Amino acid sequence: MNSNVHIFEHPLIKHKISMLRDKNTGTNEFRRLIEEIAMLMGYEALRDLPLMDVEIETPIETCMAPMIAGRKLAIVPILRAGLGMVGGLLALTPTAKVGHIGMYRDEETHEPQEYYCKLPNPIEERTIIVTDPMLATGGSAVDAINQIKAHGGRNIKFMAIIAAPEGLKKLSEAHPDVQIYVGQLDRCLNENAYICPGLGDAGDRIFGTK
Repeated sequence: MNSNVHIFEHPLIKHKISMLRDKNTGTNEFRRLIEEIAMLMGYEALRDLPLMDVEIETPIETCMAPMIAGRKLAIVPILRAGLGMVGGLLALTPTAKVGHIGMYRDEETHEPQEYYCKLPNPIEERTIIVTDPMLATGGSAVDAINQIKAHGGRNIKFMAIIAAPEGLKKLSEAHPDVQIYVGQLDRCLNENAYICPGLGDAGDRIFGTK
């Protein structure tokens, strides 16, 4: 496994992903679980956020205390399923800016097509977390990070709740400078490029569509 790939072993994350997989888990609970898992993963993925000392007045005295440095974080979901993870990360970092990258998968070629890109400025000064619950072929993730780099983004992390080995390999090789955080590595992709055992279509299950 490449050194830029982090697979989570925390029992809370494993338990909640198992609940996600269950086809009987309804939209409301599925959405809540996605946010909770994103928050748990974000706790670890954000451990290297830069800090700066600021002056704080406690009830006892004035002291210098560490706080996250400036407006340094951007969360960029890949639309639409990536939106489901944003709330969990914003619960940890409410001052983060949020961008959006719109991608859809061509049903014939399974290749990603971009239709929207809006990033916070100045993007090059920020730690950027790209979110997508599913890392399947890796095409959307690779293309989204290409777009962010083209706009000047440099310090990029990618978070997926479940991943297929094929997509993880493609992403880590295409962007070896990107730290990749995965909740669970699944077995493979099927002939329709869906993750197995997977959890179905994350976007449909988050938003209650078919």
